[in-house]
Amino acid sequence: MCAPAEAMKIGAVTLPSPFVVSPMAGMTDTAFRRLVKRQGGCGLVVSEMVSSEGLVRGIDRTLEYAEYTEEERPVSIQIFGGDPERMAEAARVVEGMGADIVDVNMGCPVPKIAKHQAGCSLMRDPAHAASIVRAMTGAVGIPVTVKMRKGWDETDLSAPDVARRVEDAGAAAITIHGRTARQSYSGQADWDFVSGVARAVTIPVFGSGDCIEPDHIVSKLGAGVSGVFVGRGVLRNPWILAQARDLMNGRPPRVVTLEERGQFLLEYIQLLLDDPAREAEGFRHVAPGQAADASTPARGRERWVINKVRALCSWYSRGLDGGSHLRTAVNSAESIAHLRDLLASSFLTDVELAVGR
Repeated sequence: MCAPAEAMKIGAVTLPSPFVVSPMAGMTDTAFRRLVKRQGGCGLVVSEMVSSEGLVRGIDRTLEYAEYTEEERPVSIQIFGGDPERMAEAARVVEGMGADIVDVNMGCPVPKIAKHQAGCSLMRDPAHAASIVRAMTGAVGIPVTVKMRKGWDETDLSAPDVARRVEDAGAAAITIHGRTARQSYSGQADWDFVSGVARAVTIPVFGSGDCIEPDHIVSKLGAGVSGVFVGRGVLRNPWILAQARDLMNGRPPRVVTLEERGQFLLEYIQLLLDDPAREAEGFRHVAPGQAADASTPARGRERWVINKVRALCSWYSRGLDGGSHLRTAVNSAESIAHLRDLLASSFLTDVELAVGR
């Protein structure tokens, strides 16, 4: 029998589980995070990557990426940028929004981020990376954490150096994706490397990479990390964290029916359609200029929802019988009503599917 999945801490913040929903741009929005949280097993959710400059300037679209609800707690807002003073000011904004943790993105390999001395490019200058963390920890009282990769490429594996420096600068925890920026998501994540970094520091280290089955998550905890971030795996199977917790607690992973999978997508649609400003215990802020009492959805909102569901289904349908046909059908949907009918006819049957078994 495995050891129970016990609560852990990042600074003063208690995580009920060591399993975390990893941020993925355009995918892990607040609606998706809430639904995953409701399935159980999730210890922390992290927002999509948010521009420090946009936060400081109060840009509506940027603020939307940082939205969350009380249901998601504990919640971390991940920010990116390369200027210590602006990152510190953005951390103050995050703290002012009531988030539990502010996370620094030093792992994004996308060129449009890296070329602005942000994301993974920060790992090429460990001293500068540490100066950003030092400025942030001096500016806020909530924990500051860092997400990084092995390094820029195989000739520049700077994660051990960066990890030690940001720990000295006051970081409360570190997450390491076991690939370099040059690899992006190709090849295999190097968990032996992640374990080595975990041994080199005293703060909690989370690992990330290639966890697409619940037993993968459990086995990675045996690699010497404090917890596991799961990104693509949770897009394919929002129950994966709950199933991993089942395994950790000596139970067989729960079986997810096809009907439950369909209901998840229908609930996702409804949450996307709901007006956040009208929720009684809703989002932590209303962006400047946002209509506080709009009687109808904004123009283009239905198309936005359809596109969000299309994006999720590109992952969610993998491994399902007829998954390619489902993707084709979802991509052809031209209205919410059509999309709902399609999902109901595809999923709401008495056929069962064991997810993650």
